[in-house]
Amino acid sequence: MIRQIAHHASRCISTLAGYIDMTFLRRLIKFSRRPKLRRSPELRVENCAFARIQASVVALLLLLALMQPWQALATNADQDPGLTGSRQRLEKLDYRMSGHLTRVEANGKRTNYKFVGKAHWFPDGLRLLCEISGPGSEKTSLLLHMSVTGQVTIKAILPGQKTSSVLPFERWNDRLLGTDFSYEDMVENQFFWKNQEALPPEKYGTRDCFVLKSKPGSQDRTYYESVTSWIDRGILYPVHVVKTLRGTGQQKEFIYYGLRQVGGVWSATKVEAKLQGKPGSSILAIEGGSGKANLSAKDFDLSQFSAPDEEVK
Repeated sequence: MIRQIAHHASRCISTLAGYIDMTFLRRLIKFSRRPKLRRSPELRVENCAFARIQASVVALLLLLALMQPWQALATNADQDPGLTGSRQRLEKLDYRMSGHLTRVEANGKRTNYKFVGKAHWFPDGLRLLCEISGPGSEKTSLLLHMSVTGQVTIKAILPGQKTSSVLPFERWNDRLLGTDFSYEDMVENQFFWKNQEALPPEKYGTRDCFVLKSKPGSQDRTYYESVTSWIDRGILYPVHVVKTLRGTGQQKEFIYYGLRQVGGVWSATKVEAKLQGKPGSSILAIEGGSGKANLSAKDFDLSQFSAPDEEVK
């Protein structure tokens, strides 16, 4: 759509440039018919040439000034390597993983949860199924679906429930089992939001990064006002993400550690989440799994968790 708008803008600007050129020529003709100018043919020729040059320069400057924003917008939205690389990475997901989700208090106290999950990109988007079991016997099971346009739905079986239900949007920003991760943080749907802006490249630590600022459109359901991602230029994987909450402006920081490539697929062995200005942090540590799990639709049936003792297979 951006290309279409830019194309129409280009046609309009070309027409405007032609109009400016003709306007100068009309004024020139009137000017050249003055009696004083008729006495000097050489002066008329020089004025005519100068006026045509002046009109062309003005038209060219106007054309360049107006076209540059459209070209930059099209480049940011369609051709930024950080954005296209991130989308392509998500569109190839097919993994199983297991590990632990840990809440670390300011005094060092840790609360550990077992975490198992799997994800696969289907023709209609991404599905992610995970189960989190706490120190007791209670479990939280989640099925997240992100469409190809970044729209998210979440189904859950929460502690005390025996069957799944849709998690209302009002709860998407709730702390997942008291950690700094929210339900919404389980998927990277920001790369599919309508508004994407490529910021100047920066270093994060020793890594050269593309920097991408994502903002939701009116149709995107999210608690975040914006998400800024630092994406390693060499492997096109995020190393640092800052999410800004709507209304409060509070920021949540995500740091990715232990980046590795297994079977041609890049992943992080640990992700740390921290609410800025709040003590403590939370860590999702990946301890095992497969980057090529060959999953199918039957692997994402949330009803498999209705039985109390059943686990992700």
